[in-house]
Parts: sequence; structure tokens; C-alpha cells
Amino acid sequence: MKKITILCILSLLVFIGNLYCGWLEKGSQYLKNMSNQKTTHPSKSQLSTTEIINGLKEALKVGTENVVNKLGKQDGFLKDKAIHIPLPEKLQKIKNTLKKIGLSNQLDNLEVKLNRAAELATPKAKKLFLDAISSMSIEDANKIYKGPDDAATQYFKSKMSEPLKQEMKPIVEETLNKVAAVQTYKNIISKYNSLPFVKPINEDLTSYTLDKSLDGIFYYLAKEELAIRKNPAKRTTELLKKVFGSLRK
Repeated sequence: MKKITILCILSLLVFIGNLYCGWLEKGSQYLKNMSNQKTTHPSKSQLSTTEIINGLKEALKVGTENVVNKLGKQDGFLKDKAIHIPLPEKLQKIKNTLKKIGLSNQLDNLEVKLNRAAELATPKAKKLFLDAISSMSIEDANKIYKGPDDAATQYFKSKMSEPLKQEMKPIVEETLNKVAAVQTYKNIISKYNSLPFVKPINEDLTSYTLDKSLDGIFYYLAKEELAIRKNPAKRTTELLKKVFGSLRK
């Protein structure tokens, strides 16, 4: 009788032990799953509107900083094949004629000065871009965040091109004078227009250089925007990692 009782007790202990292990295993698995969920990126739905807007604005500020630092320095435009500013088309068309009258060096000099003017003017554009980013509406920011890889760049082009031109024009004009590009151009055109049987030309150097400067800025802004959206290494702050780490397209 005692043997039967002992066997019953032992069986009961084994059953309780197995049951406890089952609960322990399930509990461990549950905690493991909870831990994994915490380490994964949040989804769009988990991000607040404020986080999305602030993340986007931070990304644009970082991108603008990088572009300005890249282009607004010596040879930022001049030695970059992608955005180098060539001579205006009208001057290119008469380049051979100008070379024949000994203006080859002046032409080369003018081309360098156009790029120098763009390099000097670019840092001045930084505040204009940052102001535009700060004043961006929630609606515009949402469209940009959910839009294509160059949505912010296209936004700036459509909304800011004219205001940027108006604000930057005096800066470009000043820098063109500062590097003596205007005087060099006047010397070249004066000699060319004095030739017999030529059609006089006159190029607006300020507008030309301004347009090319903005082209260069937008070109690299688009690249910065794409990199932040696609390349985790470019997300240099926790907010950028959180917001753009959750972006799936």
C-alpha cells in the first residue's frame, strides 16, 4: 500500500514538474518576443505626426548643411564636373572668334570667376533654405515624407526658386563684382562688339550665374535627400534613425 502511495506521489511530482517547465518555456518565449519587438523599427502608424514633421525638417537641415559645406568652398563648383559652370552659350558660340583676337586667356579667366562667384554665394543661401524648412506646413511636410525620393528637392524648386532668386540675386551680383567677373566680361564683349559685321551680344551674367548656382545646389540636395532616405549611415541623429528607419517604400 505504501509503495502505491509513494508511486502516486512521484507521478504527481513529475506531472507538476513538466507543467512548470511548460509554463517556464512559454514565459521565456513571450519575454523574448517582447524584447524583439522593442528592438525593431517602429512602423509609420507608431510615429506621431510631430515626429514625422520634425524628422523630415531635421533631414532637410542636415542635407542643406552638407550641400553648403560641399559647394561653398574653393573649387566646390569649379572642379566638380557635375555642376561646373561653363561660359554662357552666347560666348561659347563666338569662342573661336574671340580666340582669334587674343581673348582666349580672358575667356578662361571669366569661366573660373563665374564658378568662384557661385562658391562664394552658396553659403549665403543656407539661411534662406533653413527659413523655408522651418516655416514648412504640416501638409507639405507630410507630402514630402510620403512622396518620391526627391520630393523635398522638387518642393524647393517649385516653391522656393523665385524667392531664392530674389534673395540671392544681390549676393551673386556682389560676388561677381568681387571676383572681377563683370569687368572681365565687359572687356571681352567690348572688343567683340567692335569687330566689323558682328551682331552685338550682351549676356546677363548675374541671372546666368544665379541659375547655374541653384542648379548645382538642387542637384546635390536631391542626392542628400536620397541618401538619408535609403542609406542608414547618413541618418546621423536618433530622430532621423527613428523616422526614416520606419520608412518602407
